[in-house]
Amino acid sequence: MASLSDRLDRVVGKKSADALAAAFKLDSAGDLLRHYPRRYAERGQLTDIAGLEVGEHVTVMAKVVSVNKRQMKTKRGSIIEVALTDGKRSLECAFFNQPWQLEKLKPGISALFAGKVTAFRQKLQLANPDYQLLDGGDAEPDAVADFAGGLIPVYPASAKIQSWQIAQCVQQALGLLDEIDDPFPPELRAKLGLSEYDEAVRAIHKPADWADVEGARKRLKWDEALAVQLALAQRRTASAARPAPACPPHDGGIRDAFDRRLPFELTQGQVAVGQAIAEDLAGEHPMNRLLQGEVGSGKTIVALRAMLQVVDSGRQAALLAPTEVLAAQHSRSLAELLGDLAEGGQLGGADNATRLTLLTGSLSAPQRKQAMLDAASGAAGIVVGTHALIQDKVSFADLGFVVVDEQHRFGVEQRDALRARAGENVSPHVLVMTATPIPRTVAMTVYGDLETSSLRELPAGRSPIATNVVPVAEKPAWLDRVWERVREEVHKGHQAYVVCPRIGAEESTEDASGGDDGTGRRPPLAVSDVAPMLADGALSGLRLGILHGRLAADEKDRVMRAFAAGEIDVLVATTVVEVGVNVPNATAMVIMDAERFGMSQLHQLRGRVGRGSAPGLCLLVTEMIGGTATRDRLDAVASTLDGFELARLDLEMRREGDILGASQSGSRSGLKLLSLLRDEDVIADARVVAQALIADDPELAAFPGLAHMVGQLVDDERAEYLEKV
Repeated sequence: MASLSDRLDRVVGKKSADALAAAFKLDSAGDLLRHYPRRYAERGQLTDIAGLEVGEHVTVMAKVVSVNKRQMKTKRGSIIEVALTDGKRSLECAFFNQPWQLEKLKPGISALFAGKVTAFRQKLQLANPDYQLLDGGDAEPDAVADFAGGLIPVYPASAKIQSWQIAQCVQQALGLLDEIDDPFPPELRAKLGLSEYDEAVRAIHKPADWADVEGARKRLKWDEALAVQLALAQRRTASAARPAPACPPHDGGIRDAFDRRLPFELTQGQVAVGQAIAEDLAGEHPMNRLLQGEVGSGKTIVALRAMLQVVDSGRQAALLAPTEVLAAQHSRSLAELLGDLAEGGQLGGADNATRLTLLTGSLSAPQRKQAMLDAASGAAGIVVGTHALIQDKVSFADLGFVVVDEQHRFGVEQRDALRARAGENVSPHVLVMTATPIPRTVAMTVYGDLETSSLRELPAGRSPIATNVVPVAEKPAWLDRVWERVREEVHKGHQAYVVCPRIGAEESTEDASGGDDGTGRRPPLAVSDVAPMLADGALSGLRLGILHGRLAADEKDRVMRAFAAGEIDVLVATTVVEVGVNVPNATAMVIMDAERFGMSQLHQLRGRVGRGSAPGLCLLVTEMIGGTATRDRLDAVASTLDGFELARLDLEMRREGDILGASQSGSRSGLKLLSLLRDEDVIADARVVAQALIADDPELAAFPGLAHMVGQLVDDERAEYLEKV
């Protein structure tokens, strides 16, 4: 017999184990059994072809409509072309130099087809797919027997191992396992009305009917939700145990002086959120708050007023930005807002002024030495920087508050290092700012140990942004009109961005997508190719600039200053302009290969235009054909300017296992069944249960099954990812 901890090669054999490890990082029998079916195909019910994504590996149940053989035009050999249908739309299969397929695939038969979706001549295609016949004379007896029950589990699969092969491995593993121990205490399971773990695992992989599926999913979702919430509750408890420096408001201080100078009224949201933050800062337990708000909703003002409250208490505040471009922009913006209140110790500085210091890796040696001295001596009340702020050599006199802008760009180790800057056994207050609106369930799960505040109002003076999809594969002439619109904006005295997914031939962490992905698509467009092409062609005569992450820091700063000063008409850039760049005169943005960016990223990017009195225009240029899920996402971005609604749509459109991002979905500690959109009640209830359990037993010593479950589903790395701060 086998156990969940047994290595996979001892359970399913070396060949299958190697394929599962290479495709999904599954190493043990437990890992395999947590590789749940993505969906179930019902005998006679065909897969919806309209939902397929170019580039993804799919398993579809379809019916063969026609089979034809033709000779290749440019080389020797033949192609068998098979037309499939789901009853509404068609999908083509191409088999190269496999003439025997003519005898196996006959019109009218049904089969499971598996392969990578490509686009060929504006049609979806599977090239050389694997398949499993479900009826007809050539159908394999084992397959017919396996699928006789009516519900056919369809697993996340790959080119290395197909769904039906994974199903065979799972059944082999289940046959070797005795009853699987249940991590839930019997009284908790009974209170929640859940089935036993062994019953749920067996039912999810081989259900007799839909009731089996629903019962199993309910139980296994609870395992995932409770594991995550227990891990977060443990980390909240540990965080609260460390004291934080109390920073109560002070009447007549620098914050009051700043408020008196504001040339505009704060929105109701800014006042309410500011009050909540002020109360947190006054406490002796570390504030951990997430501030989310639309691009341009005034998060910076809220953060600055909080930093000034900390300075009034005699302590320091640090603002971390993800890039040097953004750090320098923040530093300039804060200096402009503060005026002589940021000139402490300088001639002309206000009486109660503090000092604002910029600390980045590209400073000259003397500049860096002075900035580090300002931070260490306490002369600088506010320090703005990037990763350079959290290097071992950088110290603070009394760090009380940290603002992290666009938090997802900072790693766990960097956040831990920053915490250590506050000194032994003390945690600074932390405010995480994001312009990517987050649905409540995501905030409860991913940001589960942060209080969440939202800014929904936009300050007066923001202009509307029109967003349009430009489908150049279907309407190539529209691309000429794109560049005409850019020229029109420039001739009106405005400026424009052209955003590309790649810097150049060499890939970068800044790139939205890599090179040829095997789908038949060309490599993503690069700044280094597009800029000279536009300068010599459609935008000749205009002043073009280039901005990307591989430029030297002083060159990046020079380009941004020139663009802000109106000396550059069109800035061709990567996503380095995604956050924080503020040029009110820029009114148009063209995003090339828009399908290679995420929905929230597109929303962030278009927030760079329409920041002044003139309306903004964002054009999403794509070669993706209509009717695909990718085009649906682009249409969704064009349909609304409400970032919170877009976040909900984004969540709705993502596939299971990809809720927390693609980089997490393949790991064995990822959420497999829990939907952050549909399972809000489960997540909320699990949070309550977890809080009660951890309050009584922080280490779960009395519940070894639950402790083990947390370790299995939420390992240390995953818990830190979820903790987010």
